Amino acid sequence: MRASLIAGLVLIAAGVFLILRPPRYAAEQSVFKLGNLEAKMQQERTLPGWVGGTVLGAGIVLLGAGLFKRS
Repeated sequence: MRASLIAGLVLIAAGVFLILRPPRYAAEQSVFKLGNLEAKMQQERTLPGWVGGTVLGAGIVLLGAGLFKRS
């Protein structure tokens, strides 16, 4: 019971953080390849917003389940 409440609160906090400040990551892709010669390009991308929304929704569900079982 108590573990689901704590996990729900942690997921809610993580979801809000991911929505407000999405982390960046570097993605590398091959642009041109001819034999042993290869040209690569590196881009910085941000985590999509739906990831934070999913984490936030899971936290709300866990928090609700913890409160419902507690009553």
